Amino acid sequence: MLSPAAPDDLDDLAAFLRSADLTVAALAEPAVRLWLDRDDAGAVCATTGFELGSSGEHALVRSVAVRPDLRGAGDGLRLARFALDRAADAGARQAWLFSRRSGGFWQKLGFTATTTDDLAAALPDAHQVRLFRSTGQLDREVAWHRPLPARADSGAPLAAG
Repeated sequence: MLSPAAPDDLDDLAAFLRSADLTVAALAEPAVRLWLDRDDAGAVCATTGFELGSSGEHALVRSVAVRPDLRGAGDGLRLARFALDRAADAGARQAWLFSRRSGGFWQKLGFTATTTDDLAAALPDAHQVRLFRSTGQLDREVAWHRPLPARADSGAPLAAG
């Protein structure tokens, strides 16, 4: 069961994300919202999250990972949808992410390839964008984008008209 990441979770969360070869920058920052699942032994087995941009309109999906021995059961899609829904609940209308290896996975969720310049323009203050710019990694990344549905105050999708 997913629960919001608490300060006491950050060391375990960072170790899990490193093992999945995902960025661990700024995990404790207020704009970064993360959830995790632990197995019966207490080990992190899945994570998901997003960083809400300063405008509130854009969200950078990040930290979506499932432990290798648990993959293939649809948990990755569930985790990604959870992050997208929470981002929409928070007011975001556009979702963005970096992924060099998992494009097919993200396309299943309606993402299309975009440029890193477009992502960086939408989320210039996102910690991952700033990190990738400062290290020169931004030009080597692959960016993805999709619109998010408008959400009602209750968090339920608005009916199409």
